[in-house]
Amino acid sequence: MRIGFLGAGKMAGAIMRGFIDSGVAEAKHIIASCPKQDHGLLEKITKLGVVTTHENGRVVKESNVVIVCTKPNVVRKVLTEVSSKVTRQNLIISVALGVTIKTMEKALPENTRVIRVMPNIPALVRMSASVYTLGNNVLDGDTDIVQKLLCSIGYCEEIHESLMDIATALSGSGPAYVFTVIQSLADGAVKMGMPRAQALRLAAQAVMGSAKLVIDSGEHPDSLKDDVCSPGGCTIYAMHSLERGGFRSSLIEAVEIATNRAKAIGES
Repeated sequence: MRIGFLGAGKMAGAIMRGFIDSGVAEAKHIIASCPKQDHGLLEKITKLGVVTTHENGRVVKESNVVIVCTKPNVVRKVLTEVSSKVTRQNLIISVALGVTIKTMEKALPENTRVIRVMPNIPALVRMSASVYTLGNNVLDGDTDIVQKLLCSIGYCEEIHESLMDIATALSGSGPAYVFTVIQSLADGAVKMGMPRAQALRLAAQAVMGSAKLVIDSGEHPDSLKDDVCSPGGCTIYAMHSLERGGFRSSLIEAVEIATNRAKAIGES
């Protein structure tokens, strides 16, 4: 499989590393492009051993799978630019925020194979939570291809496109919320006298272990929370404080706001 990237930013680099580390693709079979003014991005990914270019058309011509990793506001321009090079042999996968299947198919030749994907930044450590939705012209084997690629950088699920903006706000933006939780937990421990590095390690491990317990046990988070909250213990006192501060409401509202923003970006 030969894989091309239109765009060479952080997410593109994270996905490339996952593909290479998992053995899904050899570095020499990956090519990436970006504008000349962003040459520094290519210098970074060159260290991975991939091929680089400033010619988007070359990426399409030399790749079976083309992953669109540009900023949302330039996706249409880039797809229109390479449209004459796209054939039925190319599978176009976009990770661009808010850009719909309809928008991509309109900018590309009729019957182009298109898939819309939303990964997240833990792809850097092959722990991404990715979702995808299929376009109208995919082939029977395209689902297997996208699943193989996404599973090489973590976990993936197929969803209806109407849920894509919600998934963007949840799993796409979610790591930022969780990083803030980890930082805040560590800050609390530092306030009480624990060294910063130790506090960060313990906070991060607590979050990672808790997430794994939710996934592996299949139990409702509320039930697991209750298991930790002994009657009259320190945890239930802490939970009361979080409730008073609107902790859960703030997270719910964050997902709502991010969903609406993703929709607005897609409509712009």
